[in-house]
Amino acid sequence: MKYLPLVWANLMRRKVRTVFTLLSVFIAFMLFAVLGAVDQAFTGGVELAGADRLMVMNKTGLINSMPVNYVDRIAKVPGVAAVTLQDWVGAYYQDPRQPITGFAVDAPSFLEVHSDMQLPPGQAQAWLADRTGVIVGQILAKRYGWKAGDHFPLRSNIWRDKDGKSTWDVTVDGVYSGGQEDLLLMHYKYLDDARAFRNNQANMFVLKVADPARSGAIARDVDQLFANSAAESKTQTEKAFLQSFAAMLGNIGKIVTGIVSAVLFSMLLVTANTMAQSIRERVSELAVLKALGFSRRGVGLMVLGESLLVTVLGGALGLFLGSGFARGIGSKLPFLQNFHTPPASIALGILLMLLLGLLAGLLPAVQAMRLQVATALRRA
Repeated sequence: MKYLPLVWANLMRRKVRTVFTLLSVFIAFMLFAVLGAVDQAFTGGVELAGADRLMVMNKTGLINSMPVNYVDRIAKVPGVAAVTLQDWVGAYYQDPRQPITGFAVDAPSFLEVHSDMQLPPGQAQAWLADRTGVIVGQILAKRYGWKAGDHFPLRSNIWRDKDGKSTWDVTVDGVYSGGQEDLLLMHYKYLDDARAFRNNQANMFVLKVADPARSGAIARDVDQLFANSAAESKTQTEKAFLQSFAAMLGNIGKIVTGIVSAVLFSMLLVTANTMAQSIRERVSELAVLKALGFSRRGVGLMVLGESLLVTVLGGALGLFLGSGFARGIGSKLPFLQNFHTPPASIALGILLMLLLGLLAGLLPAVQAMRLQVATALRRA
């Protein structure tokens, strides 16, 4: 602590240079926080995947469907504890630019397969008995202010009924917690009986296995059932499915890592150059400190402290405001699911700002420690 006044005084010698260095670090870590939120928005759902669930989709792609009678055949595969179907709705409420992640499902089997979703018993019974009922996750309910008993028109940008309308009137029967809490789930029969095309088809089946260790063998058995059929299947774990779904938008993780690496490397060069220039300007002052009795290690730590103080102040402020900015974007744009900076990214950011400060100040600190008093004073 005794070096802190000296460290602060040295930084304030060149206020403009210090401010611009702080701003550079601030912007770098603010960008780091926002990019962490981008990565979380596209890949965060992978963390919610169930270890005992497998996803079955058309081998040619998720956009293509399969007959619903596949359910009965999949259920007979040894090791399959339960199976359900779901179909993409292409749903939105009021604004088509803000889509809702909605599925038409077989309610009884869906609740059995997705036991991590918690729905109060009374609400579950109401949904099972209500043909036009839907359940929504807590995140979605909070976003639109929905509660049990609310009626609203659900629209689809995919499906039309036999009269050419794209609106399904639904009632919120329950709000669930657990699992992926930003979904809307409606009854498959309600959608399928009314839509004008692709009836008795679904683009996804989800099965629960009795032993997750046998998931690979069960997946092969399921795909073997439909080999050489008109709708061959591709079965994979739920985690692998969600990862591949995110990959359709590109490898977000690699993109984010590349951008962040380039920015932080630039900040390393900027901060290191600032510290080196500061040391060159203060050669005589450092020599005087040594002549007054300051140890080599003390002088080196003081220089290193300057570098750390700049990066920690700028980086902490950047992470804080960047995280807040990301939360603000997520609240204003509902179609960006889970748009927030995860705790793991914040922890990594703290580690990076410390490493950046140490690396940027290491060489100037070593130079200050090796400084010869007599030589430096003669040059001064």
